[in-house]
Amino acid sequence: MKSTSYVPALLAALVMTSCGGADQPPPVAPSGGTENASAKSDAAGKRPAPTNIRISEEIQQACDLSKSDAYFDFDSSRVRTAGDVALKKIADCFVDGPLAGRSLLLVGHADPRGDEEYNMALGGRRSDAVATALVERNLANARISTSSRGEMEATGTSESSWAGDRRVDVKLAP
Repeated sequence: MKSTSYVPALLAALVMTSCGGADQPPPVAPSGGTENASAKSDAAGKRPAPTNIRISEEIQQACDLSKSDAYFDFDSSRVRTAGDVALKKIADCFVDGPLAGRSLLLVGHADPRGDEEYNMALGGRRSDAVATALVERNLANARISTSSRGEMEATGTSESSWAGDRRVDVKLAP
């Protein structure tokens, strides 16, 4: 009978060691929910500015673009429909316009909420989403490079300033 009293203790020890802490926890998403940021207001009651795609001055001038109109919601990598016009102009400019034959570099960014690994991945998803949108508009995938800076260059301290951290920079590839 004594040997059976060790079975539960042995099983408990076995379970505890097999669930050991060698695995790292998954990346943590930012707090504050995933609602549409444009529908939320900050503490002062102001609507936050939408997140955008920042197009370099060089590309803006060559492609006859104004400031970008393509935006991301909080905790999202989906390019809003408003960005379609700007993305179409960029694709056309690189396919048969003044920048035909040149390549693009897309760099994704995130605000500082969420953990570093999550934000790096989110920045990557954002740059990939813009790349996909450009490919869908006939720009060859081979002429697009993507990367992420995650939250490394984030400067915001509130919802309205974090919106500027959630972006993709569109630059000429070196």
